[in-house]
Amino acid sequence: MASAAEQMASSMNLGAFAKATELKKRIWFTLGALIVFRLGTYIPVPGVDGTVMAHMMTQNGGGILGMFNMFTGGALGRMTIFALNIMPYISASIIIQLMTSAIPTLDTLKKEGESGRQKITQYTRYLTVLIAAVQAYGISIGLQGMKSTLGPAVIDPGLFFTFTCVVTLVGGTIFLMWLGEQITSRGIGNGASLIIFSGIVANLPVAIANILELGSTGALSTLFIITFFICAFAIIAFVVFMERAQRRVLVQYPKRQVGQRMFGGESSYMPLKVNTSGVIPPIFASSLLLIPATIVGFAKGGPGWLQAIAHQLSHGQPGYMLFFAFLIIFFAYFYTAIVFNPEEKAEELKKYGGFVPGIRPGANTAAFFDTVLTRLTTIGAGYLVIVCLVPEFVLSNYSLPFYFGGTSILIIVSVTMDTVSQIQSHLLAHQYEGLIRKNRGKSRK
Repeated sequence: MASAAEQMASSMNLGAFAKATELKKRIWFTLGALIVFRLGTYIPVPGVDGTVMAHMMTQNGGGILGMFNMFTGGALGRMTIFALNIMPYISASIIIQLMTSAIPTLDTLKKEGESGRQKITQYTRYLTVLIAAVQAYGISIGLQGMKSTLGPAVIDPGLFFTFTCVVTLVGGTIFLMWLGEQITSRGIGNGASLIIFSGIVANLPVAIANILELGSTGALSTLFIITFFICAFAIIAFVVFMERAQRRVLVQYPKRQVGQRMFGGESSYMPLKVNTSGVIPPIFASSLLLIPATIVGFAKGGPGWLQAIAHQLSHGQPGYMLFFAFLIIFFAYFYTAIVFNPEEKAEELKKYGGFVPGIRPGANTAAFFDTVLTRLTTIGAGYLVIVCLVPEFVLSNYSLPFYFGGTSILIIVSVTMDTVSQIQSHLLAHQYEGLIRKNRGKSRK
């Protein structure tokens, strides 16, 4: 029999959405914040020639530069105030999360509750500023050395431009970090993810138009374009299925007698996702793989051994595919081990009297969780490899945009599913509030 929450969730419709005024305010606030972000991606950094930057992106946009330009919604290619986007904040969050598992002091802060989480958030912000400053300084130095047939990228290079560029880019990242936190608290949640999501989706129409243009010029056949879109929808459906897939571990709670009444004796499920690591493995793997090719792209007269390595790690080469798959699998296991600690989960169950039927509490339960999670991670890592390598093969052979890569598809689908879940949670909370008000009104009568 379905629970009350499940019955309420199944009864949600447009009428319930129309009555949820608080949810509508949150959605409008989120849309307004994302519009502000998109406007900022067109405000250029002072002193940069936009025409030269566009030409440079055309010439050298196939490496890590092109991938990060995708994440920033084109802001990096136009060299605007949001050129770094919110990526330094994402990097800082991942680093702090990894350090929390390795440094006992941070682990203690994590367990202190709200005050500890606030301190960790503050450390994340400080690290974000540091990472953004280093990246902004590197970009400012690199811009002053860039030249094309149209002229230099920087109109008036020097110390003043370096200072202005660093302050502008770091300020843009700090603003986006604040904007993401506002979306999380006053919007529909997942602020940082929605900013990256909006940057990718904003350029999807242009990417689709480019593919159709290749078809109109005869570079791609009509049959290939139709097959490509069918395969894209199939991959999206596969991603949705795998992201929702989970192993539900039965957890039993014993009966307890308090006075003359019996409590407990209930059973619940602990959901273990097949892909616990999310989109972190493909992002890390792509970053590591594209660095050598990008270095050679900017320094075309490099050593022969560097050219050979870059060739083997270029799109479509066997070395690239094998190393990409290896890095995805490695980061999938590594990040899953950081996110889910079997010993902690086993201790929590033992503390509250819960147990897995047929498994003794404590070390045996931890070993059971570890075995199940290892098997699930194996399936999840294989799924990530398939989703990422199939689009990479198509990209390498038909020169399609980065927006149809496996990493971008994973981000789009994952953020969309999380956003829909957030909206459903707000609707469910609104319906609960309505029931409480009705019951209060009946009790007063």
